[in-house]
Amino acid sequence: MADYLAAIDQGTTSTRFIVFDRAGRMVSVAQKEHKQIYPKPGWVEHDPEEIWQRTQEVIAEAMQAKRLSARDLAAVGITNQRETTVVWERKTGKPLCNAIVWQDTRTSEYVAEIAKVGGQDQFRRKTGLPLATYFSGLKIRWILENVPGARAMAEAGDALFGNVDTYLIWKLTGGPSGGLHVTDVTNSSRTQLMNLETLAWSTEVTKVFEIPTAMLPKICSSSEIYGLAKLDALAGVPIAGDLGDQQAALVGQTCFRPGEAKNTYGTGCFLLLSTGKVAVQSNSGLVTTLAYRLGNAAAIYALEGSVAVTGALVQWLRDNLNIIGQSTDIEALARTVDDNGGVYFVPAFSGLFAPYWKATARGAIVGLTRYANKAHVARAVLEATAFQTREVVEAMEQDSGIELEVLRADGGMVDNDLLMQFQADILDKPVVRPAIKETTALGAAYAAGLAVGFYQNTDELCTNWKVDRTWRPKMSPGQREMMYRYWKKAVTRTFDWVEQ
Repeated sequence: MADYLAAIDQGTTSTRFIVFDRAGRMVSVAQKEHKQIYPKPGWVEHDPEEIWQRTQEVIAEAMQAKRLSARDLAAVGITNQRETTVVWERKTGKPLCNAIVWQDTRTSEYVAEIAKVGGQDQFRRKTGLPLATYFSGLKIRWILENVPGARAMAEAGDALFGNVDTYLIWKLTGGPSGGLHVTDVTNSSRTQLMNLETLAWSTEVTKVFEIPTAMLPKICSSSEIYGLAKLDALAGVPIAGDLGDQQAALVGQTCFRPGEAKNTYGTGCFLLLSTGKVAVQSNSGLVTTLAYRLGNAAAIYALEGSVAVTGALVQWLRDNLNIIGQSTDIEALARTVDDNGGVYFVPAFSGLFAPYWKATARGAIVGLTRYANKAHVARAVLEATAFQTREVVEAMEQDSGIELEVLRADGGMVDNDLLMQFQADILDKPVVRPAIKETTALGAAYAAGLAVGFYQNTDELCTNWKVDRTWRPKMSPGQREMMYRYWKKAVTRTFDWVEQ
């Protein structure tokens, strides 16, 4: 029997291929970034062909680094940036245009137009989601209406839609030569086109959005054998796990019991709380989403709080202002001052997601005086992530009736000790980092492993989860609430900056 599992982790800024052993430890990893394309203000794109090229490169590098062959892998799982929308030609595999990234706001006019008729929440009970630029459905409509010939191709079944998971599975299993056009329940739940109860495409929503169902992939579970890879480095290996990145992290953190939650600190910040077999509707600005479905078992749901800009704000400080040379430099810079100097940074670059859902908000730095310097701004950048997380935690506790005892944290920013301590301080709750930090890729590998019998059940996965470090709150209650009050004040300054 093969000794390892692997995962393709296709994120917003880079693609990784990671090989894991049975205990969930990394055996080999390769990672490559891809271009971020900004054609207009508010527009964010990726080149799907570049993503496919990077995927092939990291697979080859990670396999060669440890001299592994396809025979060493029991299965491969895929996890991906969600909502990012790809439409491509069935016969050639050529994308009709660049992928429209989840952060993109070009569909705001569609949101306003449809909301006028039935309100922002008209599809929430069916799909779990408010009308927003965030989700895939209206991105598809934009492509159909703005790319010449796209609608005719889609109606004829010659154009295929997929989030990045679907595009990669299609490529890996043969592309134009018999590639499988499938997705899983977690990714389909992020399109705003899937009915949460039936786990099928909603003809009501596709009709309103004017999207031909012929272009939509088959919805599968998150853990089953979809097909065998035909790519040379993985030839014959089952592709057997598929989860959107945040749901993959939930599985990687082994949050299988209702009430367990994790927060992933990546390009954005995403807090998911498992609600079990019940799809809990939010009254506090969260979304209802699929957590996972393992094979033929019942679907498991989650409440999610999505924050658009967290790690991306650190990159912005690096790339747009050149205040730091690399992302990891921000902690040292922020530590050169004792506090934020009264500076608060609300990164509403793509509007505000949970719990506000205000597409017309834009970013703001407030509280500036002549005293403020770049270190105060750096500290405000880190604190923005923690403040936004507290807002989501409060909304989640209100919706679920469950008070979080501890926050499980993962993602690229959890190595920043200053941020993690401030997160514990502003939440007034312990924050825990797991021993295995690559929980997103691990969750996809776990799903694939369950599908092929590499693991027998989720109890086996839970034994792998161990704590690396815990941060406990140290801030005084008075300081905590004063800072949070100023944060809330800063947020209101960003509202309705863009005039519809």
